[in-house]
Amino acid sequence: MTAQRIDGKAVAAEVRQQVARQVEARHAEGKRTPGLAVIVVGDDPASHVYVSNKHRACEQAGVLSFRHTLPDDTTQQALERLIDDLNADPRVDGILLQLPLPAHLDERPLLERILPDKDVDGFHPYNLGRLAQRLPLLRPCTPKGVMTLLAASGLKVRGLDATVVGASNIVGRPMALELMLAGCTTTVCHRFTRDLEAHVRRAELLVVAVGKPGIVKGEWVRDDAIVIDVGINREADGRLVGDVEFGPAAERASWITPVPGGVGPMTVASLLENTLHAAELHDAMAPASPQD
Repeated sequence: MTAQRIDGKAVAAEVRQQVARQVEARHAEGKRTPGLAVIVVGDDPASHVYVSNKHRACEQAGVLSFRHTLPDDTTQQALERLIDDLNADPRVDGILLQLPLPAHLDERPLLERILPDKDVDGFHPYNLGRLAQRLPLLRPCTPKGVMTLLAASGLKVRGLDATVVGASNIVGRPMALELMLAGCTTTVCHRFTRDLEAHVRRAELLVVAVGKPGIVKGEWVRDDAIVIDVGINREADGRLVGDVEFGPAAERASWITPVPGGVGPMTVASLLENTLHAAELHDAMAPASPQD
């Protein structure tokens, strides 16, 4: 048996096209263009690549992109002032603070300073709390993208035994919430888990988001399991690989995401969806125009 590959590039392209069609429909109704502000601090090469990709995706979808590139020595107070300005800017529907930040900056209060209705990353405690209470508003992009991939592949997950490997605030924890919301019986494995292999072997749906190449051995994967590999790691020879040992896993699984080309493209696509959704929320909150 060889697993069917879940083509994240194709699904992400369709999502981006759908966002572009909805932006065009907004224009036809006389509504404004959604706007996304991205803040990047310092000279981290990977961060600048990610920001450029997001800017390009915005252009293709017809979303305004406001890029704020700040020097490495930017102070906490200066960053707070910028976030406050963007919170107050009616052209900006979404604010994204590119991580990681330089070591002297404290990301937690900065992320919480972004208004929840402009938190298109879905990291604010308000938005995570909404997801936990089964009332999602702006959902964390990568887990949201995973759920979109599963739905686009026609995979029914209700009732499945799901295992999430990794418990980060960015992926693992909100991923577990998404899977519970979808009706899965969900286990979360983390650094204190005593027998990772045993949990992986039981999983009908396996999501791995750790950032360690090959942390999940392919031979652990249950026959016919659905495998979603969120990890992306660069090897010494330049190859990009995931957290799951792909070859042996693909021989056992029924469906699997490749790395690259699986979950990665969905994160940016979900960001565009969130920005559009935030614009719609802001339209609904806007005061009515005075009547003649």
